[in-house]
Amino acid sequence: MATGTFDIIHPGHGYYLEESKKVGGADAHLVVVIARDSTVRSRKRIPVVDEQQRLEVIKMMKPVDEAYLGSETDMFEIVEMIKPDIITIGSDQNYNIDELKKQLLERGSNADVVKIEGYKTSLLDSTCKIIKRIKDMEFDEDIFKDC
Repeated sequence: MATGTFDIIHPGHGYYLEESKKVGGADAHLVVVIARDSTVRSRKRIPVVDEQQRLEVIKMMKPVDEAYLGSETDMFEIVEMIKPDIITIGSDQNYNIDELKKQLLERGSNADVVKIEGYKTSLLDSTCKIIKRIKDMEFDEDIFKDC
């Protein structure tokens, strides 16, 4: 199981999903859980792309076998439903892995937790960096006349 916001898809998301699938081995079945809009607002920022569109895009990605929206109130609810062997988190997710494993055990899950690291080849390797770059640009109004 891979989890994340997946707002403004960029190569880092593809890398994360490919590596998450590899962690599970040759016959891995990758399930992706997309954070709900309300969760993104409370933990990060206002999402640019709404949850239904983010879900549809993730379902189209090659490494993904299934994708679901997470719970708005209990992040472990979907874990209890899917019962994954491994849960991956992205390099930008600030969870204490030992604490997360403890919480999973308390909820009856023996899932291992793996942080996917290693993708840092672009100045635009995160959604926040892309948003910042757009905000910093000076725009010619004619560029957006058809938008």
